[in-house]
Amino acid sequence: MSLSRVFDVAHWMRPGTLQLQGLPPLSLYVHLPWCLKKCPYCDFNSHAWGDPQALPADDYVQALLLDLEASLGLVWGRPVHSVFLGGGTPSLFSPEAIASLVSGIRARLPLVPDCEITLEANPGTFERDRFRGFREAGINRLSVGVQSFQPEQLERLGRVHTADQALAALEEAAQVFDRWNLDLMYALPQQTLAQLQGELAQVARLQAPHVSIYQLTLEPNTVFAKFPPQGLPDEDQAYDMLDEIMRASQAMGLSRYEVSAFARPGQVCRHNLNYWQFGDYLGIGAGAHGKLSFAHRVVRQVRHRDPLRYMASAREGQAVAQVEEVGRQALPFEFMLNALRLVDGFSLAWFTERTGLPASALEPGLNQALEAGWVTLDNGWLRPTPKGLDFLSNVQQLFL
Repeated sequence: MSLSRVFDVAHWMRPGTLQLQGLPPLSLYVHLPWCLKKCPYCDFNSHAWGDPQALPADDYVQALLLDLEASLGLVWGRPVHSVFLGGGTPSLFSPEAIASLVSGIRARLPLVPDCEITLEANPGTFERDRFRGFREAGINRLSVGVQSFQPEQLERLGRVHTADQALAALEEAAQVFDRWNLDLMYALPQQTLAQLQGELAQVARLQAPHVSIYQLTLEPNTVFAKFPPQGLPDEDQAYDMLDEIMRASQAMGLSRYEVSAFARPGQVCRHNLNYWQFGDYLGIGAGAHGKLSFAHRVVRQVRHRDPLRYMASAREGQAVAQVEEVGRQALPFEFMLNALRLVDGFSLAWFTERTGLPASALEPGLNQALEAGWVTLDNGWLRPTPKGLDFLSNVQQLFL
């Protein structure tokens, strides 16, 4: 589709075959693309920048705000329920740069009074009182990428922080923020069940209010994909580890509300929940993706990936590299790819509301999923079974 129509509101508002009953909640995603070092398992759009002092933070923040201004017509008047500053390593940016960014966002978008504003942080960039600076800048939720507390695993994963730095960062996060998340990985090279139990015991001691636990996977175009690490647990061992995670999380008072997310009451990540419920999100920043709904269509956007090219393009009002309308046949899969991750499931009425399609569009895949025992359907509420969560990719494929 021609990029000349990216910000043409009339073009996106023209009549079409979909009939959305209303617009879903809107979030803002902001991508800050630089890291101290690229991790070998990471397939995100991140770029190594070894000297934080030389980071072009002010120029990048200016580009982000120009990008946002150019996009305002597409979301005019819609309240923003959450903001997520992801990366990369956003905590490479100084509290002053983050304050400039958050205040610039507030000046341009109507954030709801209790808007969740999350910043991703790496313990390798942690300094005493730095988190307090982020809190004063307007951040009210912190997500700390620990991945492991074991020195040998941190080395295998190419992390730039030590176990002691991780503990210090999390202790500071707990003092400064009421809402914070800890990222952990499992099925790591040469990891045993006993080692995982030690990791989970550390999480329990920290009393983390929210934990995101991901299985290490070898993603395409990563160092690990080209040079797989030795000693990865097999499928049965990985399932045993997941069983242990489920047992330990319950003992900690953490409820699994999404495939990889566990939270105490009132601590769910609203931003990610909006993704999984097929809400809208405007994505700005290098390589950022976005999804926006209009009365008769759903549109996806992608920004330029290279940070320097992105900044130059944003200054010219041309930050978007790709834009496409999601076709009717693709919408069932797009919706189910996200919604099936929710442990409590969803109402089929949401599907109609957020895709403009009748629930009957799901029937072929839904019937197969019901027959396989991967989902249940009760009074219009669809819920994945424990078996369905274990075989999630298989269930999702049914809706392609």
